[in-house]
Amino acid sequence: MPALPRLPGWAKGGALVLSGLAVAALVAVGFGKIAVTFGVYDLTRDAGFADHHPPPPDPRSEAELESLRRFPRGATALQPLIDATPTGGVLHLAPGIYAAPGIVGRPLRIEGEPGAVIDGGGVGSIMTVAADDVQVIGLTFRNSGERHESTDSALRLRGKHGIFRDNVIEDCLFGFELKQSDMNIIRRNRISSKDLPEALRGDAVRVWYSNGNRIEDNDIVRTRDTVVWYSKENTIDGNRIRDSRYGVHLMYAHQNNLRRNVLVANTVGVFLMYANDNVLADNVIHYSQGPSGIGIGFKESSGARIEHNDVFANARGLFMDASPYDPDSPNLFAANRFAYNGVAIAFHSGWEGNTFKDNAFLGNHAQAMVAGGGSAQRNVWAGNFWDSYDGFDRNHDGVGDTPYRIWTWADRLWMDVPDAQFFRAAPSLEMIDLVERLGSLMEPRLVLSDPLPRVGAVAAAGPRGVAVREVLQ
Repeated sequence: MPALPRLPGWAKGGALVLSGLAVAALVAVGFGKIAVTFGVYDLTRDAGFADHHPPPPDPRSEAELESLRRFPRGATALQPLIDATPTGGVLHLAPGIYAAPGIVGRPLRIEGEPGAVIDGGGVGSIMTVAADDVQVIGLTFRNSGERHESTDSALRLRGKHGIFRDNVIEDCLFGFELKQSDMNIIRRNRISSKDLPEALRGDAVRVWYSNGNRIEDNDIVRTRDTVVWYSKENTIDGNRIRDSRYGVHLMYAHQNNLRRNVLVANTVGVFLMYANDNVLADNVIHYSQGPSGIGIGFKESSGARIEHNDVFANARGLFMDASPYDPDSPNLFAANRFAYNGVAIAFHSGWEGNTFKDNAFLGNHAQAMVAGGGSAQRNVWAGNFWDSYDGFDRNHDGVGDTPYRIWTWADRLWMDVPDAQFFRAAPSLEMIDLVERLGSLMEPRLVLSDPLPRVGAVAAAGPRGVAVREVLQ
């Protein structure tokens, strides 16, 4: 009998021990998660390092690199074939495996038959073009290294006036890496990166301090970015870019032209960051989804002309952050189609200096929002078509008799509180918004006013010359 009164004490002690073990297990699991997370952060940081700094020389010697490369049996060394080709001559590669690396130091043409594969041996870059007037045509580049700090690439370009067309790049970290390499043509190549998480892949085309290049009609799938840094007067035309992070990323890059590209299912279609006087015209930008999904994004960029683009089914069709940064260099958005986006235009703050005219806004969950309780009224809105306009056109001139206005009612909850965006399409929030409109207890906020709204859809809005469905085929 004396042991019975002590039983609750033992039970309490056992419960405490079990609780302590559970807490210790949770802490251990937590530290494990943190270690994994920060490990990924470190890898991501290393992957991003090459975005912000010129890559340093590979610390490994060429002899060490050569000792690490592994090639299929029977591969033929590429460099002796290049060395044996006379200046201005043609190196014709028959079907087979050719062992990298290859360094081209004088003008010549390298062309391959179907089945001609240059293998990188899994280490370093495959081919470096250090001369002007070089052509590389019809080759398959495969199996580069996977180190970001040395920018392991299929083709490293250091010359001018080169032509690189009809090549296939697969299982290579970076595709084309241009550094102070001007006036080249990169056309009709098929480019993919290594099978890695999105942030750890390499860029399909990386342009660094290189001007006047033409990047045209390439098929790019599952890479990280197509990125242009500190470069001007480049043309990016007619490319098809899918399942990547940034379709095209301009950083400190001015006076570039992006035309007729099809950017589908990327995290971000096009982003202009500290980039001025660029033109985006006739592009198709679809399905940029997820928490970071943006069709076209601006960060402190000025003087842009955004015309005749189709921005469809993105989380945010257009994202504006402190743009234009130069008050004397406004941005123009004209004849674009913003359709079925979560938010057609999202302003990070109540900035000014943008002109929106002759655009079509169709089926968007929200036409415009301004974070932080601001307004988009300091921008110019004129002649846009809004499918939510409920006015009349009594004189049949195609322009509404009253301005189109966007007010915030209960929807200011999800506009001002980011976490509340999860509920923005919930029936309960829609009901609160309806009640607020019927009998408001507070004054709504005016987000924007278009004094000349189109009553009929803008026929010219969207890409010119071809139907969107044909572009996507």
